Amino acid sequence: MTDKLTIFDTTLRDGEQSPGASMTRDEKVRIAKALERMRVDVIEAGFPIASPGDFEAVHAVAKAVSSSTVCGLARALDKDIDRAGEALKPAQSARIHTFIATSPIHMKMKLRMEPDQVVEQAVRAVRRARQFTDDVEFSPEDAGRSETDFLCRVLEAVIDAGATTVNIPDTVGYNLPHQFGELIRVLIERVPNSDKAVFSVHCHNDLGLAVGNSLSAVLNGARQVECTINGLGERAGNAALEEVVMSVQTRQDIFPCKTDLDTSQIMTCSRLVSGITGFAVQPNKAIVGANAFAHESGIHQDGVLKSRETYEIMRAQDVGWMDNRIVLGKHSGRNAFRTRLQELGIEFETEEELNDAFSRFKVLADKKHEIFDEDLQALVTESGIDSENEWLKLVSLKVCSETGETPHATVSLWVDGDEAQADCLGSGPVDAAFKAIEKLISSGTELQLYSVNNITSGTDSQGEVTVRLEKGGRIVNGQGADTDIVIASAKAYVNAINKIIQRDRRAHPQLGDV
Repeated sequence: MTDKLTIFDTTLRDGEQSPGASMTRDEKVRIAKALERMRVDVIEAGFPIASPGDFEAVHAVAKAVSSSTVCGLARALDKDIDRAGEALKPAQSARIHTFIATSPIHMKMKLRMEPDQVVEQAVRAVRRARQFTDDVEFSPEDAGRSETDFLCRVLEAVIDAGATTVNIPDTVGYNLPHQFGELIRVLIERVPNSDKAVFSVHCHNDLGLAVGNSLSAVLNGARQVECTINGLGERAGNAALEEVVMSVQTRQDIFPCKTDLDTSQIMTCSRLVSGITGFAVQPNKAIVGANAFAHESGIHQDGVLKSRETYEIMRAQDVGWMDNRIVLGKHSGRNAFRTRLQELGIEFETEEELNDAFSRFKVLADKKHEIFDEDLQALVTESGIDSENEWLKLVSLKVCSETGETPHATVSLWVDGDEAQADCLGSGPVDAAFKAIEKLISSGTELQLYSVNNITSGTDSQGEVTVRLEKGGRIVNGQGADTDIVIASAKAYVNAINKIIQRDRRAHPQLGDV
């Protein structure tokens, strides 16, 4: 009988810990709903104790999601666990995930605790979490560098205390696949009550081995994998959900388990996360990269034309790639627009949100003859911006750039309800536009990243621009899309400034990393 492999997505928690990837409450809810449509088993929505904003986001996800379990992270502290329990109250299915470090270096240098104290605190935390929910997960942080005997002792104690899932994190990405798989096998064999809990793994990608370590663990008995969309996460990231899931699905001759995921939703989730965080997916990224199913070599093209299986081990459609391009244009109606978005797994909460996206669609259709699915994804991402609370709005932009002359930009903005205009010179049209905006608002921010990606192919493609700004230790991403790269850049810059000014300052949730 084939086992069930539980997929635990931590994009909204560990993924958000990537510097610059912070998400608002509404953005987290949008991603959570996309994960729910993909039938992800557990969604770790955040770290409620980290900040009021993170608490509100977990609470909002708990209210919005019905078919997936919603999880909140908590250190092995009473205040953390109580806060997580409060945030998860609206959830139809809730899990509290508590953790404490178990490696010698962490216990000595970070916790300054003796092993006996760590065991006592871990047990206390699990018992307290059980007061809020029967679904409790425990993680020994930095398990990959912990002593096996001590791990066995801790795991036995927390399972006895009521932990239903025990997660083994390779917190710093130190392990190799054969080593990590062997650790899981040994723990399952040596922990006397291991049959009373699901063994899980959470692997980081510091050596590029997060997926390899996770799959090795599955082959040795782990039945939950913690992962993120696009491999997002701290430092080099986490195990990529799409790679783990498709490896298990493609190699059923090897893996004695299956997932329940609707893999056709993978691309939708990938694009949504990329658009919200501003972290572009590299073209040669497995499964979701633009080149993942592309063939340029004549030998490969010939083989695929004769039989797809000669060079493709999975179907592009199985993960949500679309062969056909959308035929919507400026004469298309709202119903056709809504229907196509539903086919892409995108739905709106209100009629106002649909109308806003449709208006943007009409404007784009006047600029582009053909609208692609990727264009629609960008439109929806842009529609997710809270326009009612925008302190800044781009009214108009004029740039002049010619050979032998210094580029010049004139910008008009609505600044808190009043229109203002400024012009500036710059080393290029984008630089001039940014300087003109700054001349009006003096934001005091520092530009950390400027990135441009084409949404589709062709000279009339929209450009999607990501701008990352930093002020006082707070990092935000701004996004903008337009067929004119300079306008897209100005939109992205204004979007980032609005986030800096209007949104509550939220502490970055890096209090815990498992």
